[in-house]
Amino acid sequence: MTIHKEGRSLILITTLLVGVLLFIADQYATQYPWIFWLVLLIGGFFWMAFVQFFRLPSRKNTAEPHQWVAPCDGKVVVIEEVEEPEYFKDKRIQVSIFMSPLNVHANWTPCAGQVKYAEYHPGKYLVAWHPKSSTENERTSIVVERGDGKQVLFRQIAGALARRICYYVQKEDVLQQGQEFGFIKFGSRVDLYFPLGTEIICKIGDKTVGNETVIASA
Repeated sequence: MTIHKEGRSLILITTLLVGVLLFIADQYATQYPWIFWLVLLIGGFFWMAFVQFFRLPSRKNTAEPHQWVAPCDGKVVVIEEVEEPEYFKDKRIQVSIFMSPLNVHANWTPCAGQVKYAEYHPGKYLVAWHPKSSTENERTSIVVERGDGKQVLFRQIAGALARRICYYVQKEDVLQQGQEFGFIKFGSRVDLYFPLGTEIICKIGDKTVGNETVIASA
């Protein structure tokens, strides 16, 4: 396991800040010993929380080319047929995965293929499970086309705590299945839109492991 690049500067700043506060608290330790331990407790809590949030575990992708893997850690909260209005403009099968602040927040490509569409949309910060978060929150929409012509749209959606979505791909890029394509800072969600007729292997309530759990096949 390593620390994700999106969190390294924040963890470094936190480490330096806690160190400075501990040094200052130590100067008053004789008179107020509780101050040192309070700073150590609070500072240690935030340091550990940031390390936990920005962790980047090593994952091994073993999916077949016709399968799609989960792009993130989390819990499946939606499986339904919907109208996808941004790119396909037709009916698709939507699978939504909610990511809590305790989940790994790196995002991996669910299949190999070429990026046909990649757009960032600024927006609101409704709670990630709000019905309108998919169309009104800060988000990115990325479409990847497999070699067999099948396309999937996956959308990073900011939550109430998230204030920055990071993505590292652009149109015409060729991606490998399981390649890291982005990161969402703090609570969030990822929606996927599959072609009708796709076999959805996961079910509502399932816990997913990004880049490992197979969620669909076609």
